[in-house]
Amino acid sequence: MYAITGITGQVGGVVARTLLAQGKQVRAVVRSEEKGAAWAARGCEVALAEMHDRDALLRAFEGAEGVFVLLPPVFDPSPDFSESRRNIAALRAALSEAKPGRVVVLSTIGAQATQPNLLNQLGIMEQELGTLPLPVVFLRAAWFFENFVWDVEPARANGVIPSFLQPLDKPVPMVATDDIGRVAAELFQDAWTGARVVELEGPRRVTPDEIAAAFASALDRSVRMQIVPRDEWESLFLSQGMNNPLPRMQMIDGFNEGWIEFEAPPASVKGDVTVEMVVRQLVKS
Repeated sequence: MYAITGITGQVGGVVARTLLAQGKQVRAVVRSEEKGAAWAARGCEVALAEMHDRDALLRAFEGAEGVFVLLPPVFDPSPDFSESRRNIAALRAALSEAKPGRVVVLSTIGAQATQPNLLNQLGIMEQELGTLPLPVVFLRAAWFFENFVWDVEPARANGVIPSFLQPLDKPVPMVATDDIGRVAAELFQDAWTGARVVELEGPRRVTPDEIAAAFASALDRSVRMQIVPRDEWESLFLSQGMNNPLPRMQMIDGFNEGWIEFEAPPASVKGDVTVEMVVRQLVKS
C-alpha cells in the first residue's frame, strides 16, 4: 500500500492514478473526508491528517510500503520559513516511527542552492528527511509548465503576457506535472538504500518567447511576452497582497541568473510532455 500526500493536487493526483492503474493499493492522505471522497470512490483508503500533525501522519503512514511526500507550498513565507519547518518536523517524526519501505519526496531544481530564495524550504526538507534511516529519494523537478495557467487570461485578452523570467530568449528548465507524477510513481518500484537524488526536466528547455509562441498557436492569435522590470517586482507583489515578497523575487533571480539549476545539468531524467501539449490543455480548461 502506498500513502500519498498532496493527492488532491496535480502531482499527487497523477502519482495516485498511476499506482492505481498498476493495481496498487493507495491510501489518500487528506485534510477532510470531503477531500477524500473522490478517492474513496476509486477504492482508496482515506487517512485524515494535517501536515503539521505528527500523530495523524504516523497513522496515515503506518504499514505503508511507500510514502509520497509533497510539502505544502508556502509562497509568502515567514522570513525563517517557520510554516514549512513545522511541517517538515512533523513529517520527519512520523516517517521515522512508521518506517515505510521507501519514501519518494517531491523536491525542486535548485534545492541545493546556498543563496537565499523561496526554494530554500525544500533544501531544508532534503537536509532533514535525508538523515532518516530509510530509503528516501528526492525528486528534484524543474519549473512547472502548469504555472503558466496564470497567463491564459492575458494571452487571450490582449496577446501580451508579463514575464518575470528574462531575458526572453533564455532557455529555462521546465517540466509537466504529468511527467513528475509518473516518474514519482515509477521510483517506488526501484530498490535503493539511503538517500538519493533524481533530477527531472522536460524534453527540452524552453524560453519565454517559445512559451508565447505556444500560446499563440493554441489561441490562434498573436501573443508576445513583455518583460516586467526588476525594480517593479516588489511593489507589484505587495499590491497583490504578499507580505514578504523577497524570497519569491530571489527565486526568480536565481532562474534568470542561472544559479537555480540542477547539480549536474541537464537533468538525469527527461519527461515526454512538451510545453505545447500543456498550453493546449490550459487554454481549454
